[in-house]
Amino acid sequence: MSLSTTDTEPDERSAPAPEPLTHGTLPASGPPLVLLGAIVTGAVLWLLGWNPAFSGIVAAVGYTAVVYVWSRAVEEARAARDRLITAVVSSAFLLAMLPLVSVLATVVGRGLARFDGEFFTHSMRGVVAEGGGVHHAIFGTLIITGLTTLISVPVGLLTAVYLVEYGRGRLARAITFFVDVMTGIPSIVAGLFAYALFVLFFGPGVRMGIAGAVALSVLMIPVVVRSAEEMLKLVPNELREASYALGVPKWRTILRIVLPTALAGIATGVTLAIARVIGETAPLLITVGITTSDNFNPFDGRMATLSVFSYYEYVSPGVPPEASLDRAWAAALVLILIVMALNLVARLISRLFAPKSA
Repeated sequence: MSLSTTDTEPDERSAPAPEPLTHGTLPASGPPLVLLGAIVTGAVLWLLGWNPAFSGIVAAVGYTAVVYVWSRAVEEARAARDRLITAVVSSAFLLAMLPLVSVLATVVGRGLARFDGEFFTHSMRGVVAEGGGVHHAIFGTLIITGLTTLISVPVGLLTAVYLVEYGRGRLARAITFFVDVMTGIPSIVAGLFAYALFVLFFGPGVRMGIAGAVALSVLMIPVVVRSAEEMLKLVPNELREASYALGVPKWRTILRIVLPTALAGIATGVTLAIARVIGETAPLLITVGITTSDNFNPFDGRMATLSVFSYYEYVSPGVPPEASLDRAWAAALVLILIVMALNLVARLISRLFAPKSA
């Protein structure tokens, strides 16, 4: 019995279609244009009176949906999922930037109204309405922050060196535990601690700049310890071992090898710690208070700081209130500019003292 040709040959009509070896791709300018369109849509909704947060959410969701649907229609499923995740991450980043941009725009827009010569060269002595400035608050902020740095950096850096190079056993674990606890301490608690400490020596009602520096040091020291500790851990052990092999004592190895290698990261961490405390208000309200005159002696009487000055100008405006509110916004803008300057200095130090590669 012979088999016919139709029985042995496969049916071409029932065979599955071969998978294409290549797939379509979105144009390179496609997702950026969709993102631009989403941003424009969110801005238009905001201008039409919608809530800014809701407008941003609508724009983000629309961007993500359009990119995914477009990619799913043109590209393979794997590429579409990749586009989806990328769109979600990009949208989350833009949503996180909205509050920052809003704060900066508000502070700059309302603070520039008082950026004049009088604002930076005069204090509030004898001023009850328009005029006046923050000369006393700027110097008070710089003096108290400088004292805080002088107290915190040596203590924090030496603690980090001990934990990385020497610390073993229960004492090191206890120090690490208390540093972790201090990292999350509320700022008002630091202010109450410093006030209670100085009341023991000077009596109730004491207000001094050095007390504010001590309060801010409680907040700054754990940040310095943590940042310096991480930077010291990044120094390769081979450098230490090479120094020990040459007969160099451990203390000199730390001083001449370890610390210079980690100097760039330590400087950046210290600058971030300064930026962390320079805008604190609650501890300084309790320990330093406010004054309308110049006082550059941190060991005698009240001092003015930018954060406390801005707070009092906002909650206790004069008559008319517009002048006080303008001073409050301008003081906040000066504080932001100081923090930005500190970050630029940190980047410069990091670039100058970073280990040079061969």
